[in-house]
Amino acid sequence: MPELPEVEVVRRGLAHHCVGSRIADVRVLDARSLRRFAPGVSEFIRQLEGLMIVDCARRGKYMWLVLADEMGNLLDDALVIHLGMSGQVLLKDAAMPVEKHLKIVMELYRKDQKPLQLRFVDQRIFGGMFLDQLVPTLGEGGEPVPAASSSKLGLSLIPRSVAHIARDPLDSLFDIKLLRKKLLKTSSGIKRLLLDQSVISGVGNIYADEALWRAKLHYAKPARSLSLTQTKELVNAAQDVMHTALDAGGTSFDALYVNVNGESGYFDRSLNAYGQAGKPCSRCLDNGKSSLIVREPFMNRSSYRCPVCQKTPKFSHW
Repeated sequence: MPELPEVEVVRRGLAHHCVGSRIADVRVLDARSLRRFAPGVSEFIRQLEGLMIVDCARRGKYMWLVLADEMGNLLDDALVIHLGMSGQVLLKDAAMPVEKHLKIVMELYRKDQKPLQLRFVDQRIFGGMFLDQLVPTLGEGGEPVPAASSSKLGLSLIPRSVAHIARDPLDSLFDIKLLRKKLLKTSSGIKRLLLDQSVISGVGNIYADEALWRAKLHYAKPARSLSLTQTKELVNAAQDVMHTALDAGGTSFDALYVNVNGESGYFDRSLNAYGQAGKPCSRCLDNGKSSLIVREPFMNRSSYRCPVCQKTPKFSHW
């Protein structure tokens, strides 16, 4: 499933190519990609056609397009996009061949570029699009704050369905003190908390394993047992690994994740823990030690760690 760096790569592509465009035409080829939009296909098309895209923002793994009418007035609803497990948002010339699992097509027009098609492709149909009402985001003092630092307009508005999602490590308003308060309330293993989108968003299995490896923490270490220093080191590790992944265009293990140009990322070449079972731990190797990365069952999936660098805690809660 695409994680924060992959979604951010797509968001940046949309922000670069689509902001300032008019949605001239919408075609829905598979209504299942609109299952979260109760009014249905006809209303989805009616509400979108003719609107302008003025911003593209993100919170965790959710993206949304901020829309305006012909007079430039911002709409109360935004177009939310979630990639799910296999969703792709591609920008293509209309003459290019149609993808096998194409679900939604939008014709975009902007004065300074030739017409583009925004194509939503989804093989497994876990992702989708829907229009959702924007609601204010407020700080602890009740003051309006930007919903997402990725927003060009700096709007203190977020789709209602995304409001429960916590800020992610790449958000400039990410609050490590708030994260620590949440960690101190539970003895659950730290990886469980990293995967909880209401605690910290955008971190999936890949980047959780990579961040824990960099911070030298076992995935089952009780969250409340982390010191302030360890919490900061873990957040810094998550930020570092995600920035590195962004520079590499994200992580692609198959053809399902691609950017808006249909290109795969190559961060998988830089993984230190995830998917590296049986390979030497690069940190141990540099320190003259011998240790192999192990794969262990975790929440119906797997965790990868170094048994030397990331020792099992005496008291752990998976």
